[in-house]
Amino acid sequence: MADTTQDTDTQNGSASSETAQPGLRQIVMNAQYIKDLSFEHPNAPQTLLSPGVQPNVEIGVNVMADKIDDENYEVILKLTASAVSEEKTLFLIELSYAGIVSAADVDPQDVNALVMIQGPQLLFPFARAIISNITREGGFMPLNISPIDFVAVYRHNMQTQQLAAQQAASGETTQ
Repeated sequence: MADTTQDTDTQNGSASSETAQPGLRQIVMNAQYIKDLSFEHPNAPQTLLSPGVQPNVEIGVNVMADKIDDENYEVILKLTASAVSEEKTLFLIELSYAGIVSAADVDPQDVNALVMIQGPQLLFPFARAIISNITREGGFMPLNISPIDFVAVYRHNMQTQQLAAQQAASGETTQ
């Protein structure tokens, strides 16, 4: 996929390309599924008997995409969460939630941004519900992850890639 830093319109990803107006950029979600799921409750049942103070919860977000063919991409939204209270781990959860999206009739220079922004936007509500259900079933209050700005995530990833490329280029010329 070509790297691009262009912003994309956030249109409804379920519309078909036949009904799209010219100039609208969109993807279609063809399938979605749990690719990997792990939940650990390492200090059970002690943490359930004496829950302690409000836990410190850390959330991690990562987005990846792989090209399947000329029009289809697998987008993987990876969410991680851990909760620690009084130096005891309450839970660890890792979810890789994936979808197959198609980007027909999209300018090739726009595909990367479109897939990496709209893909996770479409997957996030379902992944969020899974995390909430799993933490509840694990004996905790449901963890409701706040909405994520995938445009900001995309821009951050692009800046990180550009910086790494610049550092690699400058490292090659100084040796």
